[in-house]
Amino acid sequence: MDKIFKVGEAAKYIGFSVKGMQKLDREKRLVAHRTDSNRRFYYQSELDRFLGRSPNSAEGSKKTVAYARVSSAGQKHDLKDQMDFIVQYANGAGIIIDERISDIGSGMNYSRPKWNALLKEVEAGKIGRIIVTYKDRFIRFGFDWFDQFCKDHGCEIVVLNNPDTSPDEEMTEDLISIIHVFSCRLYGLRRYKKAISEDSQLPHSKKGGETETHGTEKEKG
Repeated sequence: MDKIFKVGEAAKYIGFSVKGMQKLDREKRLVAHRTDSNRRFYYQSELDRFLGRSPNSAEGSKKTVAYARVSSAGQKHDLKDQMDFIVQYANGAGIIIDERISDIGSGMNYSRPKWNALLKEVEAGKIGRIIVTYKDRFIRFGFDWFDQFCKDHGCEIVVLNNPDTSPDEEMTEDLISIIHVFSCRLYGLRRYKKAISEDSQLPHSKKGGETETHGTEKEKG
């Protein structure tokens, strides 16, 4: 049997406020049914379809998470600006934020504890929506891969496309980090090549493509 939800129950189930449900109804995005006394109600199958789930799914309501990130502790004011922007958007859209995550760490760092914990919750099917102000707030490179990962687990990453929350100095720092990493690798390869060339126990190339070898006693005679 298709379960029936009152407006407040339906709002909690899909992570919206009651005002947000009314807006969805007016916009014909999720139309409510009405009782004889003109009270709104919803069927679970319709709510599940709205969430992109299979009808009559046994899953509970998934969380909506606001995620903000900066590279260093000195940018905490930027962290607050990001979160304020997300909250303002959510209030206007009638979305209830269940959890707010403020993270500090490079966008190229895949070992951020809070970020990894969030991905584990996505994989467990507990997160329905992640809101960020800009793509690189979630991850600097490879966003499309993580976006698809979330979609595969029933989660949507909502990007608000506010470039003002993506400081230019962060991009500069990340580019410098990339150059530093590759420079170190190149230096390491050069040292390795030099060590090989100076190793008397290894064969070395001569001009003309011949290979120098240590001859046997018979060849020396």
